Amino acid sequence: MIKIAGFYRLGRGCVLGLGIMLHAPIAGATNGMDLDAYGAVAAGMGGASFGYDNGNAGMMNNPATLGLRAPGTTFGAGLAVLMPKVSTTVPTPTGYTTADSDGTRYLMPNFSWIQKTGRLTYGLGVYPQGGMGAEWGDRLSGGSGLEQRSEVAFGRALLPLAINVTEAFTVAAQLEYSWASLDLKMINPVTGDYYSFSDNSDFTGQAKGSGWAYSLGAHYRINPVLAVGATYHSQTNLRDLKGTGYVNTPSNPANFRVVDAQWPETFGVGLAWQASTPLMLAADIKRIRWSQTLATFRLEANGVPVFGPGGAPQNWHDQTVYMLGGQYQLNPGVAIRAGYNYAKNPVPADTLNPLAPAIVESHYTLGLGWRVSSGHRIDASLAYTPGVTQTNPNLYGPGVAGTVTHRQMTAHVDYEYRF
Repeated sequence: MIKIAGFYRLGRGCVLGLGIMLHAPIAGATNGMDLDAYGAVAAGMGGASFGYDNGNAGMMNNPATLGLRAPGTTFGAGLAVLMPKVSTTVPTPTGYTTADSDGTRYLMPNFSWIQKTGRLTYGLGVYPQGGMGAEWGDRLSGGSGLEQRSEVAFGRALLPLAINVTEAFTVAAQLEYSWASLDLKMINPVTGDYYSFSDNSDFTGQAKGSGWAYSLGAHYRINPVLAVGATYHSQTNLRDLKGTGYVNTPSNPANFRVVDAQWPETFGVGLAWQASTPLMLAADIKRIRWSQTLATFRLEANGVPVFGPGGAPQNWHDQTVYMLGGQYQLNPGVAIRAGYNYAKNPVPADTLNPLAPAIVESHYTLGLGWRVSSGHRIDASLAYTPGVTQTNPNLYGPGVAGTVTHRQMTAHVDYEYRF
């Protein structure tokens, strides 16, 4: 669940940016709205995952890596815990004060099943995608007492198929059913109208939409110690999010629509090097096309554009994500991992506000893998994301600056049973 607050008396350059995520509580941000890693194995290695077998979560990374396992069946379940700390400066008659977001812990489960038979590997998985946001209560409402918040949810049901073309070369294609939902309570920063549509659930949103996407992957083992992987994830094709609520008061019901809310295409390549018997090193680079989907935010109430015909400008930049990681096998049952992940903040200063604090850049990670017994495996990781502070010179109106600070911790725990 992403929580993104509305804001009172913002200038036209300070508008709401929305992200998408799984039907499970989630907020904050990592690489823009994208999680820094999928699955505890990759999360311990800075997100690097394109060139080696990183478990069932490979379907969110590079689905071709699913074909690197031995024949058999694998069930998986996991949980990620996002723990953001977001604050902002707020002008008052006596000077600036600091407000902290109430959104400080969010849970993101995943479930999966993979079967490998001969050259074919196939299965099903349900995973969160990512998100951003904050929950401010009425602290940023200009004394009106109105709650400012949102919960955005985006999820994917994944149907991968990987084929071992040769012993060294694997390709994959994946069909993805995607869905998104949104709760929103906000004050229009231009007109002062209050918009509210919410079902008060952490797992669904009042405004909903669904559609399709696809992914492609390839993996090639250059020699016994060096492999390369590549992947492409298409932009989603979701229908507009639609739901009911009210404008200003419950006695004034309204139909709401979020127009063309999509997750952007991503693509990347990566290397995995078995430097020695116990040591593996991995490095990935990924491109996220935020400019395709976060140029504007378009919301309608009863068919009328809330921010004008063109929507509210966001103008996010595309991101290049760099992921480095290593794994050291202490013994056949225990592995330790470490990594680093970096992507430059995609949010322009003149469209930054506390409603969309997706500005963090670096992630330092540690991980542990434990083969509990034959077939049973547990992986865990912890990521530390240092705080980043950014200033919008017109956050509270022309010439009235404001800052947003965002830092966080993220934990992953995954269980897999292979037989």
